[in-house]
Amino acid sequence: MFYHIKELQYEAKPCKPDPVMARKMQEILGGQFGEISVALQYLFQGWNTRGNEKYRDLLMDTGTEELAHIEMISTMIARLLDGVEPTTLDEAAKDPLIAAILGGSNPQHLIVSGLGAAPKDSNGVPWNAGYIAASGNLLADFRANLNAESQGRLQVARLYYETNDPGVHDMFSWLLARDTMHQNQWVAAIKELEAQENIVVPSTFPKELERREVSHTLFNFSRGNESAQGRWAHGPSMDEEGVFNYVEHPVPFAPAPVLRPAPPTIFDTPPNMM
Repeated sequence: MFYHIKELQYEAKPCKPDPVMARKMQEILGGQFGEISVALQYLFQGWNTRGNEKYRDLLMDTGTEELAHIEMISTMIARLLDGVEPTTLDEAAKDPLIAAILGGSNPQHLIVSGLGAAPKDSNGVPWNAGYIAASGNLLADFRANLNAESQGRLQVARLYYETNDPGVHDMFSWLLARDTMHQNQWVAAIKELEAQENIVVPSTFPKELERREVSHTLFNFSRGNESAQGRWAHGPSMDEEGVFNYVEHPVPFAPAPVLRPAPPTIFDTPPNMM
């Protein structure tokens, strides 16, 4: 059961309107790594967790917090749009300065969402449920969560230098701090699960069904051999189940494929016409 508390988790109040920043902030709201994505990713992972109650609780705590971040960013976008007057393209064309400003704003904020936020990215592309991962394997999911938080914090850090508004900076400082915590918690959870399961997902797949002779081999498919200098090319493998080896000049493991002609009803080009 969810309850909506009317107070924001943290203040979301700019010092002045800025429709261009409102558009940019749509990315951290409705983009691939925005707050809508992480909120629903964590909630679906939590709802799908079978047993493992401490992990379920962690996911539900964090997913619910991300809903609060959706509200904060949506509020900030709406306030950044306060006082924006409708201006036609004809009017803008008369003044190059106004035209330049409008060129960086999002007309859908006026036309579609009525000076409010929308579940879209900074280019107006609608949010997509394909952005989220909820596989039922917690180690795989927590790694996806760490990636999402890393990308999300990176985007907020970049946006921080896109504005001089102290109010926007203040909210960003909160989001950056919470992303720091969330990255830390997912790393902690990942390490805990790796200690129990080892590092390869899924850990319970029968090893005898895997071609173990290439399980720890790095093939060089680039010009040059700089990749041979990494930890991933030599020494014990990270799962402690083998030794890394480096193959500088890989050879094929199978002959070139030869496909039989398709039946006439498929209407492929017959081989004798090639």
